[in-house]
Amino acid sequence: MQTPAFWSSDNAVSRALSPLGVLYGGLACLRRNAQPYRAPVPVLCIGNVTAGGAGKTPVALAFGKLALSRGFAVAFLSRGYGGTLSGPVKVDPQVHTAVEVGDEPLLLAQVAPAWISRDRVKGAAAAASAGAELIIMDDGLQNPHLIKDMTLLVVDAAFGFGNGRLIPAGPLREPVERAVRRSRAAILVGDRALDRPALTLSTIKASLRPTSRDFAGREVLAFAGIARPQKFHTTLQANGVKIVDWQPFADHHVYAAAEIEDLAKRASGLGASLVTTEKDYVRLPVQLRKGIEVFAVDLVPNDPREFDALLDELMNKAAR
Repeated sequence: MQTPAFWSSDNAVSRALSPLGVLYGGLACLRRNAQPYRAPVPVLCIGNVTAGGAGKTPVALAFGKLALSRGFAVAFLSRGYGGTLSGPVKVDPQVHTAVEVGDEPLLLAQVAPAWISRDRVKGAAAAASAGAELIIMDDGLQNPHLIKDMTLLVVDAAFGFGNGRLIPAGPLREPVERAVRRSRAAILVGDRALDRPALTLSTIKASLRPTSRDFAGREVLAFAGIARPQKFHTTLQANGVKIVDWQPFADHHVYAAAEIEDLAKRASGLGASLVTTEKDYVRLPVQLRKGIEVFAVDLVPNDPREFDALLDELMNKAAR
């Protein structure tokens, strides 16, 4: 599904659904009574408090690359949302598809070993047994079963916390204050200031910067199946790309051959390039990727020393 429009503001629909949000929050509290497991290696959790689209995977990749540059053996851990395999499974991009393991793990596995496991405890144990010295969880802030040595709360600066209500009345998985108490710092992705009150913990600003060859000035037909497709549209425009046609899809959309054929015909008719996100590209069957370009981005902190300091703190803490 795409993020509902009513999640962005206080309105009649969100108010009507608020009682269900209270119920959702109560069930989440009961789930947190589990006895957690401590992995034999440090665990860094990259989480968020909203449903999808905050930028967790780019943050996880940024810390993974940083840790690798320091010589640490890194492993990513993901639930493998949308995949059919329950795990624990080490992801092999040459063998597995997004249908089996989800799209984010395929991206993570391009940088370091990535494990998917619906049972995060078993996944962490498998990663550690395979030689990981640091486990980076992509999502998992609301998972109570695995102890996190450090948690970073990722926030999309443009969307913030939406209307501030719990699912289904709003985008929140849990109250912001509760998530903040379990987090070491917030990673604020984007240049906009939060519409709602500032977070009551240290905040590190970062932005998504293109790594692809220069798309500026080019005419494209862009498509995306992510939580907030408009975010991709806005990013392209901000980088000078001329969007002559646009097609959003639901988050984690599984593309059919007929859909890609239609997009390719539309792009050809307009004399435009067909462009999508990295997450969408890895979900495409190999035989459908021809002619489709990827607008890739990296997450870059405004001050790289802040990411360095967090990694130092985590690894020094684990060494004691």
